[in-house]
Amino acid sequence: MTVEQKTGAGPDEHNELRETIVRHEWDQFQRTNNEGGRAACQGNWPVFHQMRLAQFLTWERPLLESYASDLDESDRVGRNLITEKYGRMMASTAPEEFARNIEPYIPRLRADRVDRQERVITQQVAWAADFRARYPRLGEAMRVLTTAEDTTNATSFETYLRGELGTYSDATFDLYEAMILERAAEDPQRNITEETLLNTVRLGGFESLAEAEAAQSAR
Repeated sequence: MTVEQKTGAGPDEHNELRETIVRHEWDQFQRTNNEGGRAACQGNWPVFHQMRLAQFLTWERPLLESYASDLDESDRVGRNLITEKYGRMMASTAPEEFARNIEPYIPRLRADRVDRQERVITQQVAWAADFRARYPRLGEAMRVLTTAEDTTNATSFETYLRGELGTYSDATFDLYEAMILERAAEDPQRNITEETLLNTVRLGGFESLAEAEAAQSAR
């Protein structure tokens, strides 16, 4: 079954690039060392593919190309963006270990970049909260929402997003920020979290969010 058939979308010339990006991320994920040994999710390609492709289906070609370039460049210089993403999350979930073993070895973000990221994160957390209010059963299956809810065993949507955005090059972040701000300005009801989750449930075989919500409620 093609991506178009699974998501209900029309033919998209960018899907080959999206698949290449997901595979590149997976390859870096396989090289990510996890404290305590290999994580179970590192062996679950179908779920990884579903979750990451659902996100990239909301991106247009320039952003896809820029992020693909980030992944290529990270290989060239010996960085692993997936390892780094999870490392950045530990600023909240394991701050002492982050300060000792991770922060000295990853690129430091400029103050203006951090400020811009936080504005984007605020918008996306608001979208996620709105989605959870309208689809509570699907919301329960998501990560906890805010950094304040982080524990050593649970990383929130907010913290995950902060970790991921911190790995983007300036060029990629500029495009990502523009996408979020444009969508928020043009149509306050256009919720990128909802779009991503709609892609997720369609890739999982559901026709709509309402159908997926009903299936969760029946469990």
